[in-house]
Amino acid sequence: MRLLLLKSFIVTTVILSSTISISVAEEKSPKKILLIAQGPDHPYRTHCYVPDCELLAKCLKQTPGIETIISRGWPEDEKVLDDVDSIVLHVRQGGNLFFHPSHRKRAIELMEQGVGLVAVHWGTGADNAEAGTLWRKALGGHFNAQHFSKYTVTISNVKDANQNHPVSRGWETFELRDEFYYDLKFEEAAVPLSTVKLKDKVYPVSWTFERKNKGRSFAIVAGHFHDNFAVDPFRQMIVNGILWTAKVKIPEQGAPIQIVPEDLDLTPEFEKLNNKK
Repeated sequence: MRLLLLKSFIVTTVILSSTISISVAEEKSPKKILLIAQGPDHPYRTHCYVPDCELLAKCLKQTPGIETIISRGWPEDEKVLDDVDSIVLHVRQGGNLFFHPSHRKRAIELMEQGVGLVAVHWGTGADNAEAGTLWRKALGGHFNAQHFSKYTVTISNVKDANQNHPVSRGWETFELRDEFYYDLKFEEAAVPLSTVKLKDKVYPVSWTFERKNKGRSFAIVAGHFHDNFAVDPFRQMIVNGILWTAKVKIPEQGAPIQIVPEDLDLTPEFEKLNNKK
């Protein structure tokens, strides 16, 4: 009888131990999202790179299992790039920065590994010819005001151009005043996500792009005005887009994006641009 009980205990212990091991193995590591920003280079409450990224990071972390890091420029310690799931560039000429000769090799490696890529507003730009080609192939499209693109500040309806896409969940057509870039160059596989009508012609202002290695990219040319990040559908689209590039499942109602009015406050270095004080 004691022998039978001992055998039963051993079997139960082995099964329980195996179950615990499997459970631990199946636990998912946090999704790591790196947001690259920079200091001021535009008038008050425009191109608020750091405050915009802080607001986006707050929204992203409302989705369970998301870790965010904000870096001013390319990370000095490149270990930050280890195991990163997606990189967001909200900077001046994102392509020039991302594929700068000093870290181009690492950037190419990240793209080959299938790391997600996101660009917001001027981050979609690249005016260096070599970097521009690499940028377009990584992002799916890019802006270059020096050679072929244009821009205008206007009010327009941002229309959902791909309603079945996960990034389109939780928002519908909305009105937005922004500095829209147009006449961009795109890769053939880039898919417009939203469009605006400018001067009687429809232009894509955000897009998704799935690279051949299954890496995902998302870009939006709007984001000039800091206060636009208070517009729910605008913020929803960007947060969805970032999470999608990190291969996070987007809920049918869209990812959580709750903010409070204080989240629109600027950091001191951006607030000091207010000449009215």
